[in-house]
Amino acid sequence: MSMHDYEFWFVVGSQFLYGEEVLETVAARAAEMAAALNASGSLPCPLIYKVTAKTCGEITDLVREANHDPRCAGIVAWCHTFSPSKMWINGLADLRKPYCHLATQYNRDIPNEEIDMDFMNLNQAAHGDREHGFLGARLRLPRKVIAGYWQDEAVQRRLGDWMRAAVGVAFSRTLKVMRFGDNMREVAVTEGDKVEAQIKLGWQVNTWPVGQLVEAMEAITEEQIDALVEEYRQNYDLNPDDLETIRYQAREELAMKVMLDDEGCKAFANTFQDLYGMRQLPGLATQHLMAQGYGYGGEGDWKVAAMTAILKAMSEGQTGGTAFMEDYTYHLEPSNQYSLGAHMLEVCPSVAAKRPRIEVHPLGIGDREAPARLVFEGHEGEAIVVSLVDMGGRFRLICQDIRCVKPIFPMPNLPVARVMWQPLPDLTTGVECWITAGGAHHTVLSYDVTAEQMRDWARMMDIEFVHITEDTTLENLEHDLFLSDLAWKLRGR
Repeated sequence: MSMHDYEFWFVVGSQFLYGEEVLETVAARAAEMAAALNASGSLPCPLIYKVTAKTCGEITDLVREANHDPRCAGIVAWCHTFSPSKMWINGLADLRKPYCHLATQYNRDIPNEEIDMDFMNLNQAAHGDREHGFLGARLRLPRKVIAGYWQDEAVQRRLGDWMRAAVGVAFSRTLKVMRFGDNMREVAVTEGDKVEAQIKLGWQVNTWPVGQLVEAMEAITEEQIDALVEEYRQNYDLNPDDLETIRYQAREELAMKVMLDDEGCKAFANTFQDLYGMRQLPGLATQHLMAQGYGYGGEGDWKVAAMTAILKAMSEGQTGGTAFMEDYTYHLEPSNQYSLGAHMLEVCPSVAAKRPRIEVHPLGIGDREAPARLVFEGHEGEAIVVSLVDMGGRFRLICQDIRCVKPIFPMPNLPVARVMWQPLPDLTTGVECWITAGGAHHTVLSYDVTAEQMRDWARMMDIEFVHITEDTTLENLEHDLFLSDLAWKLRGR
């Protein structure tokens, strides 16, 4: 399902105490608010007003319906009047979808002349939402609380951002990852508990032999390759002298896409140590698949492959770009320090500053032909890098704020895509914090997804979240990691 296929349900809390006229007004206002929020342009998915809930049965039935409706990606609740929240217990205890508590009110201002007891009876969100908030805390319910006036752009934007994170949860719950072969030998961070990943995150991670991919490549026709090469021409600059190599990459891409789509997989991983029967490591092929929304992980790293696909799903329709990434080398000049991110071949062109070009160069590793790949510089802008690691007994999501810059050198002899950035709070402190937290060398870089959205996603998935910001110090991070380790170990007992 794509972003536009999902919807969110708007549930308003009230009770019978106020009479039928008040309930009719509440329902009309709730429908009006949902319509206005949908028309604001800030929400990536429609917000559907479902019910003004007044009984335990109404709420329980609605939650059961939401749990089993694949279109429903989450519930947004608001208490227009005072809704005694004991009636919400049974429903919320069974809730399996992301939950947002919108703490707002219909009117922006207190009406000085009109305010009377009738107004007070109708407009009780200020304490209705507090009653509701207590119950969420008492249930230890993973939830997002957004407070503010519902017509304010900042509130609408935060609600839209939360929706994208919730879509990431829905996407994660049905995600399948195809591993072509196994992990690169002796690499620790690409390992992990695939059973726990399916229990906790929903991922189905399985292996297909490289020989099956080779068979799929042999079944690709020259006409299919012609059509894909023409697509390459439309999107990238290329040298006609490289067409034979480019056509082989097209064959690889078409075969991988057939296998991925046949199995319903939206992410894949491979390794240059397992290319039996293939002439080239997929470079251009992998990059162009990522540009279509597939996730990828090098060295058999299925965790980063899945996270790349999830962040791409969360950022659907946005234009900043999201890519598989790796910190490759540092520029350590005092007061002018940067990290250079790249990979052997596989950086998604969605982050390119200008039109990419297809080049063919020896790989220097893997003992195969020189492969075609896209070469470009990443664009400037605020971004994040994220890494999901298996800490043994739990998953930890590490997120770091970065500032991407135009590379300070042209690097004419570096034949790969590259992005240069300043990690926050600075390079050396950022590196120390990243390593202390156990962050992997593979990451997902995104100009579109925010750290708040990743925090929301981690909360919905019930996994640990670590955020490295411009205010982070190593001392404070070590303290937070120590306390977090204790808390998660206690939860596991």
